[in-house]
Parts: sequence; C-alpha cells; structure tokens
Amino acid sequence: MSGGLHPDAGRHMAAEIAEAPGVFARAIAAKVALPDLAGLRAVYTIARGSSDAAANILSYEVMREAGLPMTSLPPSVFSLGGGVALEGAAVLVVSQSGASEDLVRSAQGARARGARVLGIINAEASPVAGAADAVLPIGAGPEIAVPATKSVVGSIGAGMALISAMVPGYAARAEAAAAEVAALAGRSHPQARALVAALLRARHVYVIGRDSGFGAAQELALKLKECCALHAEAYSSSEVLHGPLQLATNPLLVLILDTGQAGVQASLDTAEARLAAAGGTVFRLRPSDAGLGAMTPAAAAAALLCLTYPLVLQTALALGLDPDAPATLSKVTQTR
Repeated sequence: MSGGLHPDAGRHMAAEIAEAPGVFARAIAAKVALPDLAGLRAVYTIARGSSDAAANILSYEVMREAGLPMTSLPPSVFSLGGGVALEGAAVLVVSQSGASEDLVRSAQGARARGARVLGIINAEASPVAGAADAVLPIGAGPEIAVPATKSVVGSIGAGMALISAMVPGYAARAEAAAAEVAALAGRSHPQARALVAALLRARHVYVIGRDSGFGAAQELALKLKECCALHAEAYSSSEVLHGPLQLATNPLLVLILDTGQAGVQASLDTAEARLAAAGGTVFRLRPSDAGLGAMTPAAAAAALLCLTYPLVLQTALALGLDPDAPATLSKVTQTR
C-alpha cells in the first residue's frame, strides 16, 4: 500500500462490498404494502449519483417486464420549479439517506401533482420516506464509507421486488437471481489482478454497457472517479461508436459490462471490436466469469457491480487513496 495510508484505509468499503450480495437477496425478498398501481401510464425516477445509476438499471427492467415507459425526472423540476402533471404516474425516488432537500421536495411535489410516490430508501425514518406513499426498503444497514456500494446493489434488489409485485411470474425469476448473486459473497473476478494492473496504468477509462448494463457502467465510472480520481466515462455501446470512438486513438482502457442479455450481444461485439481496433485496451466482463448462471439483466447488472467494486477498492488503495473518505466528498449531498 502506497502513500502512507492508515492501516484501516478502505476497511469500511471492503466490509460493505462483502455485504452487498446478501443485501441484494434480502431486498428482493422484502414484503411491503404498496398503493394501488392499477392503471399506471408511466413511471418516473428521481435520484442522483449512484442512486440514479440504479434507477437507470431498473428502468430498462420495468419497461421490458411491465411494458410501461420509465424515465428519469431531474429533481430541480420540483426543487426549483413548480413540478409537472403526474396524474396516472408513479414516481420512484431512490436514495440511500433519504435526506437530500431536493429529493424531499421532489417527493412532496410529485404527490401534490397527482403521482403515487414510492421510495427506495435505506434510511426508512428519513424525510423522503415520510413523504412517500410506500417505501421499498433497501435494508443495507449503516453504510459508513462515503462511496455507496451495498446500498446501490440493494436498491436494484428493492426495485426488483417492486417489479415482482407488478408483474405476475417475475417474482420467481427475481428469487432465482437473488440466489445466484448471493453466491458471490467472498468471490472475486478471475481477472482481478490483470484488471487492477490495467486500471493503475490507465489515465482515461471508458465503461461500456447496453440496456441494464448501461446503468452499471454509469455506476462503475462514477466509482472510479470518486475513489481513484481516474477520468472515467460511461457510454452505451450504441453511442460510443460515434464521436467518442476517436479517443481510443490515445491510450484508453475500456471495460465492457456484459449482462449476458441476448439482444445486446451484437452491439457489445461491435463496440469491443471497433475500440480494440482503434487501439484501446479492452476487457469484457460477464457474471458468467464468476460461474453465475443466466439471470434477469437487472440482476446481472447488480452482479457485475459486486464483481467490480473490489477492483475499485484495490486500485484506490494502490494509488495511495482512502476510498472510505474521498477528499472532496461527503455522504449526503445537499442540492437545490
């Protein structure tokens, strides 16, 4: 370990990463009384940072399973403006702390404008939870490290519990996926050493995904920025082959997060080939690398995060950085 780090550096993040697979499984299994969701025309998400990445993962799963449009609304629509009409819609507010003022205003404003407000919250006694019609608990317990890990994976599990309540037949697949992800506890990616070595050499990183894998890419890119001070950008494989491809002519590390979903393989294959041909160093990561079987794309995204969070931790420590407490960040960000 370099940089004169305290021997306890990263211990909170390490412990919370280890808990993440179990948190995911428990969140899926949690039972909650939901308001009547009959007649929904759309679902909107309101979140920031890692929670927004989890919401993006869930958006694809809801659209695929429930056939409802689902997209994000910026909190500023409510925190700075007068809101928008939301009759016939559900609003899903995702937050670890449930304490950010803009999210509280968003939950209150969405209800006032006719939405059924659901919270995916870790702190169930929080102001956002109090403003929601129902809370789907993340159940991660205290999360001490500033970068959220187990609560992000738990948010995906809680969202899958919501889909289980909305879509007949989904619950069985969600429970099977929970068992697969829970089996990751204590396991690492088989290429961990090579991946960490590549991250230590990297100055610029692209993290690529498609569908639910794009939200996982957003989250991993954010963690590389937060914990390792690495310049990392997330792209959908459908978008990266436009202008962003040109950056591969400079030294570029590319991490492709592949959920195994059949419909995205051609897009990921093309991105992998083109980025490698342009000179990028490319790794393609799949849940099956760790022996996991087929699962829903959202669960596969959660599994990929469980496998890649340890890489972020190891890279940060090797760079002499304490990922438990990045110098410029705090656990709760107050935004207006």
